[in-house]
Amino acid sequence: MTSARELRIAVVGAGASGMMALIKLREAGFDDVTIYEKAETLGGTWRDNRYPGVTCDVPSHGYRYSFAPNPEWSHVCAPGPEILDYLKDVAAKHDVERSVRYGEEVVRADYRDGKWEVETTSGPQGQFDAVLTATGVLHHPTYPDIPGREDFEGEAFHTSRWKDGLELEGKRVGVIGTGSTATQITGALAGKVAHYSLFQRTAQWIAPLPQGPIPEEQKALFREKPELLQSEYERISHENNSKFAAAIVGANPRAYEKLVEVCKEHLETKVRDPELRAKLTPDYAVGCKRLILSENFYDAIQHPDAELVTEPIERIEAKGIRTKDGRLHELDVLVYATGFNTHQLMRPMRVRGQDGRTLDEVWAEGNRGYLAVTVPGFPNWFMIGGPNSPIGNFSWLLTAERQFGYALRLIEKLRDGNLTEIVPKKQAAERFNEEVRAALPGTVWATGCKSWYIDKHGNIASWPFTFEKFEADMKEPRWDDFEMA
Repeated sequence: MTSARELRIAVVGAGASGMMALIKLREAGFDDVTIYEKAETLGGTWRDNRYPGVTCDVPSHGYRYSFAPNPEWSHVCAPGPEILDYLKDVAAKHDVERSVRYGEEVVRADYRDGKWEVETTSGPQGQFDAVLTATGVLHHPTYPDIPGREDFEGEAFHTSRWKDGLELEGKRVGVIGTGSTATQITGALAGKVAHYSLFQRTAQWIAPLPQGPIPEEQKALFREKPELLQSEYERISHENNSKFAAAIVGANPRAYEKLVEVCKEHLETKVRDPELRAKLTPDYAVGCKRLILSENFYDAIQHPDAELVTEPIERIEAKGIRTKDGRLHELDVLVYATGFNTHQLMRPMRVRGQDGRTLDEVWAEGNRGYLAVTVPGFPNWFMIGGPNSPIGNFSWLLTAERQFGYALRLIEKLRDGNLTEIVPKKQAAERFNEEVRAALPGTVWATGCKSWYIDKHGNIASWPFTFEKFEADMKEPRWDDFEMA
């Protein structure tokens, strides 16, 4: 009988996923765990995104750690600062920060002789038995390819680089983009600044989501009866996953029909002007792009001091944006709500596997792994949010916990089986990716639109199956799909 061996584990990223991984690894008896975080504080997405109106678009009681219920959420969907405070509270309760190395961006990881040699911006960090990446997908901002960006004389920045303390009252504000972030900013700023211009390239489908405060008596009831709080968590998760998530992948046609009906009715009843309504009507299927949830966008964009600009942008000038009809939209502040490179994952980190090939080389034609957690040729390398993870309109915390649970079983096998390495077989990954390719045509993402689900090679990088299948796949590894030594 072999005895368990001690493992040294590196976690990359101190956002919601990395924090959870550290907490759960400690619970499982792994004490030598270090988180490397490139920023100076924890929080990931909720630390970086501080724009006006930033809000989660999953109901609060469904967007939390399973092990850390919170009866104090203030609204149906929590504001970003409140979520960041929640993460900080969880971190304090579990003494997370004693294991975090801030200001340490991992720049290199090389696999040699059963160990990962990790280097950060401050130098080599030694050898690790396993590495778990928790870098998220919404942290590499993208900017539009528009001439003259450097010519603008006012304040200009990406939404994830919002300038703290910036006074907007009396300013003319322009926002490029129409995704979830731009929608939230519109609801927060339209009517509160001198003039608000939203530059739209593509209209978005929007479903109404009531965003009122949670009554104090409801909070009191949740405090008094934790079982009701747990039931609410399970209800929201079930509704989201069995209805919406299933509808998007073609597994619940009735739910999809209802979703289409709700979105169209919301647009028709909220926007009375037929010309504006036509501009706000997408030319693609509901859900092909990430569905936006908002109760106030249509009202906000119709404010007298707000304007929807659909004329294409020609260039950016010193005083504002020039559209192709020759008009100059004069601005004091220009905001890029142009999203993120969701396919970069943990890069620009250089990762070299067991045969000397880098992850960049292996992923030259698109990110591919095995069940979104592991990659052939990269032993003891585990990902939360790897290729084809369930992303989009889900509770990311729920997804992350399921993926971590799967990775934990592999890490425990390394420890308890006294193994040096565990890595998925190439054939297993090929089988998984073929199943993904076969399933994708049945999803709404494949109906014809450009979205951040699709990489530059045309690969759709999301989970094309039901969430129930994801949970089943994450429950227990198929050990025959791995090589162990």
